[in-house]
Amino acid sequence: MALGPGEHDVRKLQATGGSTFTLSLPKPWVLHNQLEPRSSLKVDWRPSGALRITPLEQYQRVERHVRINLNDIPENSLHDHLMGAYISGADVIFVHHSERDSVQTQTIRRFLRSTRGFEIVEENPTTTELRCLLNPGDMPLHASLKRMYLLVSSLVRDLQEVFSGGDIDFLSDHEERESEVDGLLYLVERQIRIVFESYQAASRLNVSRGQALEYANLARCLERMMDHVNNLTLFIIDHTEHIPQLNSTPPIQNLSLWQESLKELMINIRTQDSHRIEAARHQLKVLQTELKAYEGAIFDAKKKNRQLAASLSISESVRRLCAYSRDFGEVLLNMKLSFLMQEVRDK
Repeated sequence: MALGPGEHDVRKLQATGGSTFTLSLPKPWVLHNQLEPRSSLKVDWRPSGALRITPLEQYQRVERHVRINLNDIPENSLHDHLMGAYISGADVIFVHHSERDSVQTQTIRRFLRSTRGFEIVEENPTTTELRCLLNPGDMPLHASLKRMYLLVSSLVRDLQEVFSGGDIDFLSDHEERESEVDGLLYLVERQIRIVFESYQAASRLNVSRGQALEYANLARCLERMMDHVNNLTLFIIDHTEHIPQLNSTPPIQNLSLWQESLKELMINIRTQDSHRIEAARHQLKVLQTELKAYEGAIFDAKKKNRQLAASLSISESVRRLCAYSRDFGEVLLNMKLSFLMQEVRDK
């Protein structure tokens, strides 16, 4: 019976000795991998209980190509298609067009700024070739998370500096920092998609598929935190006249406590200490409760003005930071329990 990718067959074990069993391999698979008698095969006993058989000489992931024809897609949707190809794990993207124009060129440049590893390797009147020069295993997932965290926390520190009387120019590059966090999230999502399709990528990144999913959840939490920190930054830039009065309000005072809790959770990506994770999550819950009460007091106040409205907006942003950080801690607990279950299976 001929077999191809995605097909399956049932084969019976053959006893060849007192303690040895053999299983015949499908001939199409053997030919496809250019194997011969006495070729070496790698056998992995997977956590799920399945066995994975791989030719020992097979190292390279099959290069994936995507072709995008501007005549076949909706107008002004090139960037969305490029991002979709990037996150889906494409290695080479060909953009076909009847003629080059400034909008198309700007869109491709925007895509290159938003992603990691892609470069233009060839351009001609009808085709632009983009190629990824970054191996999916070259950037560890935890390194991307750490960089995202540093960008978020640095912008918060600069906000606190401004509230303490520092120059508003500390916040001048907030958009660049937010864009970098977005780019790192796209990279993590791309790597995880590749992990699900390539065991070599999973081995190089040293993660299981389940762990990869949790890393994606952590990255999304950090990206959402950055969105709220950036919104808070934009609000402050537009309402600098309220800075002196807002500095003593609970939302600004609680930013430091939020940052301490998030730092504790980041540490526990590796240490996975349940007590420390739960303590940080409890602290965040307390902050959320305090901020909700503060917002209720603003609504109940008889005198309502722009300063109170500003306080309400800032309080909501900080409260959402606490919410996403608690989600971050929940993911860490999921990761720890998954690891403990793995230990039980291995015993």
